[in-house]
Amino acid sequence: MISTQRIGRGAYLASCTLIFAFLIAPILVIVPLSFNAEPYFTFTEGMLRLDAEAYSLRWYRQIVENELWTRGLVNSLIIGIASTALATALGTLAALGLSSMPGHRIAMALLISPMVTPVIISAAGMFFFYSTLGLAQTHIGLILSHAALGTPFVVITVTATLSAFDTNLTRAAASLGASPILTFRRVQLPLIAPGVISGALFAFATSFDEVVVVLFMGGIEQRTIPRQMWAGIREQISPTILAVATFLIAFAVLLLLTVEWLRRRAAAPQTD
Repeated sequence: MISTQRIGRGAYLASCTLIFAFLIAPILVIVPLSFNAEPYFTFTEGMLRLDAEAYSLRWYRQIVENELWTRGLVNSLIIGIASTALATALGTLAALGLSSMPGHRIAMALLISPMVTPVIISAAGMFFFYSTLGLAQTHIGLILSHAALGTPFVVITVTATLSAFDTNLTRAAASLGASPILTFRRVQLPLIAPGVISGALFAFATSFDEVVVVLFMGGIEQRTIPRQMWAGIREQISPTILAVATFLIAFAVLLLLTVEWLRRRAAAPQTD
């Protein structure tokens, strides 16, 4: 019995390791390539020998020195932060409304439809809609478009948090004379904050990583980091793309660690 359990556990760990390598290895190989001293997308003989001269920070310096990359970073941050703030506000209000709304399943399906609709269809629809309003190729148009893509993530995370929320707390606050706004600010928001923050992080990641909508909606002045990476691959292949990709990988790892910390923080009171 013991040997069978050990074999099963070993097979399970081996399969998990293979799956992990299958998913992560193509991504991790980008990190050492971004330090290549030569303008190639492959490992040179010097890199394989671990020769110090074969490694360089030249492509990271290129990000700072090249105006196109710095403008793309600034645009990504401006559009990402603004669209995240809008998506978080709209998604939180929508989730609160769904919690006490009849037929909330149908409304929920409509709210999360941007997640299941192909992005190119959403991007084409946004382009024609915002073009009629004169918002195409503007920062405002991109902010509104990215907010529409990020709102479903906020709705889902906040709704999941509200499922464990004790509604007696809001009744108690109302019985003590608190207004709905005060109840939300002092009672509901502190308790659902982990879900709100998690949704905001996913909304920001969605905006920061989006390229299809930017291709439709953005102009030269609205080029973001993903749009600049797309242009770099098509117009001028440079390992600077690998350096930017390394930054995005680090950002994704930080995002996952933050979401996991929020999840444990939200679950801690339930285990005490």
